[in-house]
Amino acid sequence: MATAQNPVRERSEKPLTLPDTLMPPSRDLMALDTLPNSADTLALSDSTKIMPRSDISTDITYYGEDSIVSDFIENKVYLHNQAWFQYGEMRLEADLIVIDWKNSELYASGVTDSLGNVTGNPFFKDGPSSYEIRKEMRYNFKTQKAIIKDVVTEQQDGILRGEVIKKTEDGSIYMDHGYYTTCTLVKPHWHISSNKIKSIEGGQVVSGPFNLYFNGIPTPLGLPFGIIPNTPEEKASGLIFPSYGQEQKRGLYLRDLGYYFAINDLIHARVTGDIYSNGGWGLKSQAVYKKRYRYGGSFNIDFQKFKSPETELYPVDYNTFRIQWSHTPESRGNSRFSASVNAGSTSYFNNIVNPNNFTNNVTSDLSSNINYTKTFTGTPFSMSASMRHSQSVQTGEVQLSLPTMNLSMNRQSPFKNVKFEPLKTLNIAYSFDMQNTISNKVTQNFGVDPDLVEDTGAPDLVPFKPANFGYLLENANNGARNRIPISSNFRLFKYFTGTASASLTELWYLKRINYFYNPAEERVDKIIEDGFNRVTFYSSAFSLNTNIYGFFNFKKGKIQTIRQLIQPALSFSFSPDFSNPSLGYYQEVQTNAEGDSRLMSRYQGFAYGGAPLGESRAMSFNLRSVLEAKIIDKADSTGEMATKKIPILENIDLNSSYNFAADSFQLAPIRISARTSFFNRRLSVNMSSTIDPYATRAYGNEDGTETIRSINEFAWKNGQGIGTIRSASLNMNTSINPNSAQNQGEVRDQLRDDFLETGGVMNDFVESEINRIATDPSQYIDWDIPWNLSFGYVLAYSKQVSGNTNITQTISMNGDFSLSEKWKINFNTGFDAQTKKLTQTMIGIARDLHCWQMNVNWVPFGAFTSYNIDIRVKSTILQDLKVSRRRSFFDN
Repeated sequence: MATAQNPVRERSEKPLTLPDTLMPPSRDLMALDTLPNSADTLALSDSTKIMPRSDISTDITYYGEDSIVSDFIENKVYLHNQAWFQYGEMRLEADLIVIDWKNSELYASGVTDSLGNVTGNPFFKDGPSSYEIRKEMRYNFKTQKAIIKDVVTEQQDGILRGEVIKKTEDGSIYMDHGYYTTCTLVKPHWHISSNKIKSIEGGQVVSGPFNLYFNGIPTPLGLPFGIIPNTPEEKASGLIFPSYGQEQKRGLYLRDLGYYFAINDLIHARVTGDIYSNGGWGLKSQAVYKKRYRYGGSFNIDFQKFKSPETELYPVDYNTFRIQWSHTPESRGNSRFSASVNAGSTSYFNNIVNPNNFTNNVTSDLSSNINYTKTFTGTPFSMSASMRHSQSVQTGEVQLSLPTMNLSMNRQSPFKNVKFEPLKTLNIAYSFDMQNTISNKVTQNFGVDPDLVEDTGAPDLVPFKPANFGYLLENANNGARNRIPISSNFRLFKYFTGTASASLTELWYLKRINYFYNPAEERVDKIIEDGFNRVTFYSSAFSLNTNIYGFFNFKKGKIQTIRQLIQPALSFSFSPDFSNPSLGYYQEVQTNAEGDSRLMSRYQGFAYGGAPLGESRAMSFNLRSVLEAKIIDKADSTGEMATKKIPILENIDLNSSYNFAADSFQLAPIRISARTSFFNRRLSVNMSSTIDPYATRAYGNEDGTETIRSINEFAWKNGQGIGTIRSASLNMNTSINPNSAQNQGEVRDQLRDDFLETGGVMNDFVESEINRIATDPSQYIDWDIPWNLSFGYVLAYSKQVSGNTNITQTISMNGDFSLSEKWKINFNTGFDAQTKKLTQTMIGIARDLHCWQMNVNWVPFGAFTSYNIDIRVKSTILQDLKVSRRRSFFDN
């Protein structure tokens, strides 16, 4: 059934343009190319019926603002001026629409007035696809086929334009002499041009040979064919186009050529490869996965192989890799598995440069952690297991903990119903720890230095590779620890809190050290003796602490009150002497030819160490203070004066201890630390210092030199002040910009709001991308902030007993600022005052090009001297289409 009715949507006012005639257009105009129609499906069953029912499944509505003219002989209807025709999900708008009921066809075009101006060009919408037509179109509303001349249509994030388009019933379109772009301007900044383009709805856009154009200017860049995803982002699979360039060492290259796999709604992956003309290649695999309410994560692996030609003067030869894995579970159930892996070969960071990630290039240490925890419901027990990895890129030292396990029992209060407070609060717990540590830092068994306390020999680094793993496993450091802590808290003298505690510890080892003096070499050697060994020791302690508050009120001025919190703490601890050789924990060993001897631990350097050496009866004290002020801020909306708190000293700590059982040097070094901030917490300051309270004295040597040693006398008794500052440090950091600095949560919320405002639909993968950007601000350029600066200053001072001093100063600075609305400069740099050299420096320029973004990064000196230029399409589905020219440190 066809009816003429008023428009269903409100239309804006528009000057009425009368058609040149109200008569039907010339039949010569209608004799243009038509779509084949084998049968007349709308044959009239009754000459009195204008619109037979036939195969039409829903109502047809149409409208013409100026006039509707019916031709009963030809069975056609002519709609003039701001006309529209709607059938199901199809809607056509134009200034001239001709309905051919006989052939179930529509013809639409604009109208040319007496001055030659064309108005009311057709606009066609069929389901999710829309077409802006510059000339004319024919459409069969039964078969849903169309032929359109000079049309622009939007496909996902891209725009297609062609001279002639044929649309099929499945929504696919065939385009002759067309182009594709993601720029929404009438004259796009860029496009790819091809004689033949096919767009498969829900699939991809496929083109023949194409060229890349900038501002209408052709470039030599292109490929024999192109495949562009044309599916929703979370379901899009397709080719990833490479970047290309040249380096002196590795030659011509293609980088990141591969394929993106949208496997399902749970996992996406991409596999890419690199190839170099001088004999190198690389393979990368990246995957991201997400299961709602359960877990999410990503897994990346990168393998690179390169070998310079034999004729090279300075050959480069490496096989290197890197693995990254991040797994984050949702809080659910009584077990939890998480992983954070960042591992690779040491040569990776010495040879592979990521010009888009400055932080990655200056990484000096790698670490990984895989954890599993489980709570046993209905019991006080829980367990955890972890595997840890740490690696120094600079030294090549690798340490693996495979595995570390813990079984623990929560604190239990067996006397909680007793009224006597010390018994009521008495609690007991239990923990069992086990670890196995593999390290390529292997200690030799010969030439043990008896003066060393923390180590027993000079280590050697064994190359960490599969061939040496058996040897490293034999030298693994393992053991187990059982610990039973008992404690009780109670109030004393109304204002004090007392804590009494005791701890029993037992260590289990499968080996121990036997020392012996080697008279031929005049040195102490050791051998490892296998067997089960137990090391049992205990200790006890009592502590007392309280809080003291002070208020200083002011009647005049901006400061109203200064508040001080002082937290003094005093504790006593006792540990007996376990060095008696009869216990088997220590061995008395001859150390030189004169017969001198000393006690050495049989478990020195083991996983949990050994029993304490010597009796300890120590008193420890700690004094912590917090100082803050309440100041008048400004009047609020009611006219009353508002106040706010500002920190003067966020905390200052002073602590030390005194061992009554020691025969000398009973007072431990005094440690002082403080932290505060200024300018609304924009500038943070951290300070720390260690003071040695004992005096020093110079002793003459036989060769005429002097040696300075500590003596068992306090410094103030020898005219050396309160002591010697052995170490001190000052660390200051600040970040300033016109807007208040946002934390990760605020950045995440802002990105989410911006995405939703542009019509985006949130899903798990969009959420993961937003979280990645929020935790790594270098991935996101905020064009709304005109400038941002961050400064850091580190001063470190140390002085040994011998008198040697060392002072290091480092200044770091990074930030960005806008030259204009579309230009932004960012940088990372620093200065090492000790070497008087600039630290790793990177300068970058970003340019907002509407539908593109240009990034220029330059590392002017250092190990990673390089530059790169990227012009990248902003569209998410074309984020790998780019123009790049790179020059790296391989070119030196």
